[in-house]
Amino acid sequence: MTIAVYARPNADNHATYITELAYLLDQEGVELIIHEAFYFYLKNQQHVTLKLPTYNTAAQLISKADYLICLGGDGTMLEALTYVRTSGIPVLGINTGRLGFLSPVHKEDFKKAVLAIIREQYSLDKRELLQIDGYQNEFDELNYALNECTIHKHDRSAMIHIDTFVDDIYLNTYFADGLIVSTSTGSTAYSLSCGGPIMMPDSDNFIITPVAPHNLAMRPLVLSNHHELRFQVEGRTNAYNVTLDNRTVKMDLHQTLRIKKADFKLNLINIEGHHFFNTLRNKLMWGADKRF
Repeated sequence: MTIAVYARPNADNHATYITELAYLLDQEGVELIIHEAFYFYLKNQQHVTLKLPTYNTAAQLISKADYLICLGGDGTMLEALTYVRTSGIPVLGINTGRLGFLSPVHKEDFKKAVLAIIREQYSLDKRELLQIDGYQNEFDELNYALNECTIHKHDRSAMIHIDTFVDDIYLNTYFADGLIVSTSTGSTAYSLSCGGPIMMPDSDNFIITPVAPHNLAMRPLVLSNHHELRFQVEGRTNAYNVTLDNRTVKMDLHQTLRIKKADFKLNLINIEGHHFFNTLRNKLMWGADKRF
């Protein structure tokens, strides 16, 4: 068995976790590989003396790893997805960041979680993704997102007009700073901050959430992810931005964007005792009202 680790090369407290993880996996007879940039950060900045094999590309990770452990928050998890891609490699998120909806295991419990993986005492939470079509490979092979696709005005330009179609049936024209198309997983991310609803991760829906709409009657809309969405953007400038999770590209106006459910899923490792309801209560501080 081989377990890979992905983390950003800027976290001061990760040296301790990697040292303890390397010792634990060695005791269990499991190989450890880590992301190359993270390894050199540990070696040069944190003075970690461990000699570990590394990976630097998605192909290297996919060919070597049976599991991937992600150290960080939700942003780090989204970066790790660009290495896992369509491989189906199970991913465990260890939350060393702030909110961590995608990384429910607390850093103090990481040893227990790793042992659960080794002993196969876990279940897989299969998360739906979305993918975009209609552009000439601006995102290369990474034309998918776990959380959301966002259409947004470029720089400080005026609001944009977004003609929206569902299965080629006209829905609405949104006059707004932008529009979010969120997966059920992404319902607790950008969409939530713009007034969108929280969805169960397995509800297989899209959420269309306007960003600062000019008409306040434009409310978030939930629809099945079996539909295909089409968008045509107009505005006073010649460009707008499209973001897939944390990857943004500048687009020319008058190009048609299509969004549909991706043909693969992300396998998130679910350790016993970590339920989505627990995550909601803890992260959103439900039940913190001292009146009860």
